[in-house]
Amino acid sequence: MMAHLLTLESGDRLSREEFEYRYRRSPHIKKAELINGVVFVASPVRYRLHGVPHSQMMVWAGNYCIAIPHLLMADNATVRLDDRNQVQPDIILRLEESAGGQSRISADDYIEGAPELVIEIASSRAAYDLHDKKDLYCHFGVKEYLVWVVSEQAFYWYHREQGSYVQQQPDREGVLRSQEFGGLWLNLPALLQGDMQRVMLTLQQGLARRSNLVREPGGYTTRV
Repeated sequence: MMAHLLTLESGDRLSREEFEYRYRRSPHIKKAELINGVVFVASPVRYRLHGVPHSQMMVWAGNYCIAIPHLLMADNATVRLDDRNQVQPDIILRLEESAGGQSRISADDYIEGAPELVIEIASSRAAYDLHDKKDLYCHFGVKEYLVWVVSEQAFYWYHREQGSYVQQQPDREGVLRSQEFGGLWLNLPALLQGDMQRVMLTLQQGLARRSNLVREPGGYTTRV
């Protein structure tokens, strides 16, 4: 009976404290999340549909972080949002608290509060990444949320405006540009074609122009 009580299964309704207690005692589970008090246990990770695209987004986001002081990237780090919500995003970008970041690091080394940007690799449009988690991230103040649905060759980039997410649209060249992080550009056609050299070239072009950008309420504009 005790062993059964310590299991962690999708659909369980738990407090965050009980969720963490069971998670720590389930070494066979590599990723589980608590959303509005409901447990979601991730399936085994596939190579082409998750492992490779995940690494590609890490290369893109990581290179941006290298160029930006006080901006850090984390992979699959636990994020505590409140007593009923604890997530483990594929990738996050967060500003350090000393630089005005909205999240902090707890005494036991977990992220508390919403990071500025979250990236998720989703299995399909029906996945909870585009529903429950999207609503959750928006509610708690994640400023930009990126979801790559690899199996459907679809990519969604949301920017938080006045408490709601607005989907970003690429320009005529297919480039998506961050509204929060100047120079964070993503060449969408190149990404979907697996051309990481072009993806990185576009990012470098964005970083080169970053020093000539001015942050305004509606996003970044070029300094005149």
